[in-house]
Amino acid sequence: MPLKADLDAIDWKILRELQNEGRVTNVELSRRVGISAPPCLRRVKRLEDAGVIQGYRAQLNGPALGFDVVAFCQVGLQHQSEADLKAFADRTRNWPIVRRAWMVSGDSDFLLHCVATDLVTFQTFVIEELTSAPNVDTVRTALTIRQVKDEGPVAIG
Repeated sequence: MPLKADLDAIDWKILRELQNEGRVTNVELSRRVGISAPPCLRRVKRLEDAGVIQGYRAQLNGPALGFDVVAFCQVGLQHQSEADLKAFADRTRNWPIVRRAWMVSGDSDFLLHCVATDLVTFQTFVIEELTSAPNVDTVRTALTIRQVKDEGPVAIG
């Protein structure tokens, strides 16, 4: 499968290190990937400018902050015109409980990753917001029991 970005072995090393530890200093990053600091910084900047690196953020511990419920919702719409799909996608951006959302193929149109403080909050969202949203036909929910893997979003060898 052809890559969409022109990356060499050093770029891949940089991406692997940053995905594992986004707060690493440029000096330490350059040491880990085997180049000096100035070209390492230029490479990171090039990867950012090309959109390969989209941003940096802290990974928070939801349960430690009181967010104990993680669930997935499969949402089917009554109509799937481009305008209908866009309208629902826009609506997901306004729901704080929805942390990630994907338009999908198959039996559903969207897959929502939801995080809530408790089951009542999640149930209220599903009943009062999600199922009553315009054009929503079906909603299937799956409450998670335990997270068993948490890796970066891209598998880098």
